[in-house]
Amino acid sequence: MQSLITVIRTHDDAAAFLAWPGDFDLDQGDHGEDVHLASGAALEGLAGHGAGGTYFFCGEGGEERPILFADSEGHAALVAVGLPELLRLLLVVPWWQDCQTFTAEESRELAAEYLEDMPDLWARRDRAAAALGLSLPTEAAALARLREAVTVTGRDFLLVFTPESEPYDALFKDLA
Repeated sequence: MQSLITVIRTHDDAAAFLAWPGDFDLDQGDHGEDVHLASGAALEGLAGHGAGGTYFFCGEGGEERPILFADSEGHAALVAVGLPELLRLLLVVPWWQDCQTFTAEESRELAAEYLEDMPDLWARRDRAAAALGLSLPTEAAALARLREAVTVTGRDFLLVFTPESEPYDALFKDLA
C-alpha cells in the first residue's frame, strides 16, 4: 500500500485541494525556527501552511504519528493523530483554524464564504478524497476529533522555542 504522502505527490486532484483551500503544502515542511517538544520526543516537519505555519509529525514511526500544527505567531496545538485523520480534517473543514467553537454551525458559515469564491469546492473535495482513498466524516465528527486532539490528546505535546526555552502559546486560547 502506498503512503498517503506518495499519493498526494502523485495525484493532482488531491495535491491541488490540499494546497488550497487546505493550505497544506508538502514542499514547505521547514518551520524556520528552532523548536522542540518539551517531552524530548522527535519532531519532523511534514508540510507548510501559506501563512508561515508548519505541520509536524511527533515521535517515532510513520504516518500514524500525532501531528502538531504551529503557526508563525508562536501558537501551537496537536491537531490530529495520524496523517489520515489530518487529511480528513483538511478535506471536510479546511477552514479549521477559524472554527474557534468547533461547531458544525460555525463551519457552515465559514464554508459559505469559501463557496462564494469556489462553487466547485465539494466536487473538488470529493475527487481529492477518492484519490486518497479516504472516507469522509461529517463536519461535526471532524471538529469533535479536532477538539479531542487539542484538549485531551494534545496535553503532552508542548512545542518550545529552543533558543529562549519558551513554550508556544495555545492555538485555541479558549480551550487552554
